[in-house]
Amino acid sequence: MIEFDDYKVRINALRPTLERLGEALRLHAAEEELKNLEEESARDGFWSDLERSQKVLQRIKQLKTKIEKYKKLTSRYNDLATLCQMGNEEQDASLLPELQAEYAAFEKDLEQARLETLLSGEFDGCNAIVSFHAGAGGTEAQDWAEMLYRMYTRWAERHGMKYKVLDYLDGEEAGIKSASIEIEGENAYGYLKSESGIHRLVRVSPFDASGRRHTSFAAVEVMPVIPDDVDVEIRPEDLKVDTYRSSGAGGQHVNKTESAVRITHLPTGIVVSCQMERSQHQNRETAMRMLRAKLIEIKEREKLEKISDIKGEQMKIEWGSQIRSYVFMPYTLVKDHRTGYETGNIDAVMDGDIDGFINAYLTMQAGKE
Repeated sequence: MIEFDDYKVRINALRPTLERLGEALRLHAAEEELKNLEEESARDGFWSDLERSQKVLQRIKQLKTKIEKYKKLTSRYNDLATLCQMGNEEQDASLLPELQAEYAAFEKDLEQARLETLLSGEFDGCNAIVSFHAGAGGTEAQDWAEMLYRMYTRWAERHGMKYKVLDYLDGEEAGIKSASIEIEGENAYGYLKSESGIHRLVRVSPFDASGRRHTSFAAVEVMPVIPDDVDVEIRPEDLKVDTYRSSGAGGQHVNKTESAVRITHLPTGIVVSCQMERSQHQNRETAMRMLRAKLIEIKEREKLEKISDIKGEQMKIEWGSQIRSYVFMPYTLVKDHRTGYETGNIDAVMDGDIDGFINAYLTMQAGKE
């Protein structure tokens, strides 16, 4: 049948991608490293150095996961080729729907695995802290910030990731002035780092009785959750710590006790805050994690030698600095100005379907290296 012949060609075309993936994963080196680490873990006295033993076991788990993922993909490819061959030889049209479904799923997972090889940054595998800040424009901008907050929490849910609210400041009439969430999941920072920047909205404002079209801006910041074993020098004398009562309507978002903490890093002017934990101590601890993440993220991005070289970032949330535009009116279009990737399905995007934008950015960055 011609359908099976077509799928045979398409399946064969995927083999080079699968082979290049194996090369990119450096599987032979991974298997050799795994063998050496497993031998180390079996030696007497392995647990005498607890810090080293935990790192070894964590690395063993990472290597096993990488190797097993590729082996599973290879096995699925072989099963797909066999299914296609069987359907072709027997001219069994009843196998076609299964073949179509298996091919679509495999192609998607293969592309996902390819993109994961592009996440080679030191902190790409870490969890991510995502912060939202409304730009000028009052209620309209604050509503836009909340729409972005919803978009990224939906993205996390789509990928089976968990998120927790770290800070949430309600808008005066609607939306949010600012908020921060931590997204927990494999490669969360590696994927979301591309989302950091100014996001522009064009729509007829529901807050304008005249029905005029408005342009609004909101900033998204993405930082890695830095592992505890990464040394970040933050001097106590460089910190200004303020405590305050959680403010705003808040509802479920705000724990209304006098435990909120705001930390200002004086040399850089970076400000972080947390009000969602149960105690002042927990809020301070979380705010310090956010500060460490922000300092490291800027240091990595700007390739600075020392934390003291960081001058802080003055992000202007305005026209001309946006990374992406979301147009609801007079037509529907979401376009990334860095990669050129665009889609007209704005409802899907606002429901968290932003993988196309993330993948386009990762592919573009890989081409620069």
